[in-house]
Amino acid sequence: MELNKNIKLIASKLGLHEWQVENTIRLMDDGATIPFISRYRKEMTGSLDEVQLLHIKDEYGRLKDLDARRETIIKSIEEQEKMTPQLRARINAAVVMSELEDIYLPFRPKRRTRATIAREKGLEPLALIIMEQKERDPRHKAEEFLNDDVKNVDDAIAGACDIIAEWISEDEKARRQLRRLLEREAVIFSKVVKGKEAEGIKFSDYYDWSEPLRLCPSHRLMAMRRGEDEGFLRLAIEPDEKNALDILNSIFVKGSNDSSALVGEAAKDSWKRLLSSSMETEFRNISKEKADEEAILVFADNLKQLLLAPPLGEKNVLAIDPGFRTGCKVVCLDRQGNLLHNETIYPHPPQNETALSIKKILTLVNAYKIEAIAIGNGTASRETEDFIKWVKFEKDIQVFVVSEAGASIYSASKVARDEFPDYDVTVRGSVSIGRRLMDPLAELVKIDPKSIGVGQYQHDVDQQKLQNSLDEVVMSCVNGVGVEVNTASKHLLTYVSGLGPQLAQNIVDYRAENGPFRSRSELMKVKRMGAKAFEQSAGFLRIRNAAYPLDSSAVHPESYNVVEKMAKDLRCDVRELITNESKRKEIKPENYITPSVGLPTLKDILQELSKPGRDPRSKIKEFSFADIHSMEDLVTGMIVPGIVTNVTKFGAFVDIGIKQDGLVHISNMSNTYVSDPSKIVRLHQHVMVKVLDVDVERKRIQLSMKGVVNK
Repeated sequence: MELNKNIKLIASKLGLHEWQVENTIRLMDDGATIPFISRYRKEMTGSLDEVQLLHIKDEYGRLKDLDARRETIIKSIEEQEKMTPQLRARINAAVVMSELEDIYLPFRPKRRTRATIAREKGLEPLALIIMEQKERDPRHKAEEFLNDDVKNVDDAIAGACDIIAEWISEDEKARRQLRRLLEREAVIFSKVVKGKEAEGIKFSDYYDWSEPLRLCPSHRLMAMRRGEDEGFLRLAIEPDEKNALDILNSIFVKGSNDSSALVGEAAKDSWKRLLSSSMETEFRNISKEKADEEAILVFADNLKQLLLAPPLGEKNVLAIDPGFRTGCKVVCLDRQGNLLHNETIYPHPPQNETALSIKKILTLVNAYKIEAIAIGNGTASRETEDFIKWVKFEKDIQVFVVSEAGASIYSASKVARDEFPDYDVTVRGSVSIGRRLMDPLAELVKIDPKSIGVGQYQHDVDQQKLQNSLDEVVMSCVNGVGVEVNTASKHLLTYVSGLGPQLAQNIVDYRAENGPFRSRSELMKVKRMGAKAFEQSAGFLRIRNAAYPLDSSAVHPESYNVVEKMAKDLRCDVRELITNESKRKEIKPENYITPSVGLPTLKDILQELSKPGRDPRSKIKEFSFADIHSMEDLVTGMIVPGIVTNVTKFGAFVDIGIKQDGLVHISNMSNTYVSDPSKIVRLHQHVMVKVLDVDVERKRIQLSMKGVVNK
């Protein structure tokens, strides 16, 4: 019953058919991953994409949490022997957590409050009389409630009003209307903590700040919250108090006698003492969750672009981790990324061994048949790039500057130590730089995504939600590209649909013991590779140059018979079907529709046959910075090339070839209004930017893309 209700709720909220939601949930409950469902179960979901499937998953999880909380609340009220059919119906009808908690609030076990103490003194009947507002002389009535614990009328009235204040604070209607008020009118205030002005200067923009909460962008809210967490700011979220009291008075004050006046005073006390803080806490949490969601989306989008950056492919690569005093660590890698050689050169001050360094580079390039050079973008990067350009190679060598983000995390990790137990962190870091050029995805999966640093306030958001989101992104990217099973690392295989760490290790172990896999079916010989894991993973695993051509494609083994039937009908074999375009054009997909295979799958199969196993990532492009090396070289108005290094909600950071990245604020991205920077630029995009302002002291560079031609 609960599942059917949840299916209806999810379908309604997401604008989907109930059958789409029901089938998706059934597949997920049966262990299917989102990449698998999106790619190989289109008929069951109506071709929902990964984003839509994730929304279903998130909503389903939220409703399951709601149902679990509902059960706890029902059990608690039943134990108190206060459950009624009407109350149970209201609890079962609640569709959001705040509504459920409002219903439960009067029944929630409490610590001793002022209202609790008043009840212990026998003042609840007096509170009921005052609340009805029929008693014209409540003070006279209060005399009936004097006892050893209630010494006088003032005490009796005060205790009764404490009870009324608590009733008001627990009233569903009042909380619902106040919630709407805060949604419309709440203002966030930020003030500097007295005496912290100098120490907290980086938060000076928020020393005296206020704006409507609903208009406060996520990055600003995160900045203010960080300032509060670090002890420099005090935040408050409040509506107009008069409007809040007007709502309470309209609900609870029913007349104009003395009892009504007392109810009005109790309402005011309830707002100031109970409701305002409760509502502020709720809206702090709501605004934080919303800001977290936006920040996580930004991080996830940036991570996806980073993971799907164009690969150089299988080339012999010389990689350099630049440095001045400690020299430049140089490594040579073969086409599979294996380390062949490492040494250190000192082309820069203080050693200035330029001639010797050139000789060594030329020797290495010739000895290891180097086809491309990767230079890390850290300290001495530009100087090293300039040095390499001085070298006269005997053939064309491509030169690329590669992001080092997270490389130090990798080089000191257990993963790196396991890969290179006999080498220090400098060699491991250089190898990582070279491999990032060859295949960014395969190398970056070895690093905790949070360490890559392509987001905003990633350390301030809900860490579990961030981790879950980033894991989903990595899995989506890995499966979207596909994995060569005979060369993939354990870390890459871990993210393949249906595998995980243990099966990934088992595949690597089987490969080491038995040699490369010759067919997808051989995967079934791997320890613990059951039918379900094979179903989920096989379509994403590639076997290059396999005897059976479909084993190197994205066609799932469950559909091999469909392709074989197509080939048979055209009187050819599968290999000819792949290589002969004219044959494929003769195929009429509608002839191959079955109860389990529909047109969406057939179209995917035909598309894959035209380019089997093709890498969906774009081609890598070389890039050159302008002849600038420091902030002092910048002049306002100059137009220079750059690479986008980070995209946030407030703009994009661009590397223009000096140590400090510049910021293209959202207001300087286009001559037209921009609501989301990610719609204008993407990570690693090559752009032309104009220098607007250079603040050497604060190390800030303001850039603009307005009026600058960008392809």
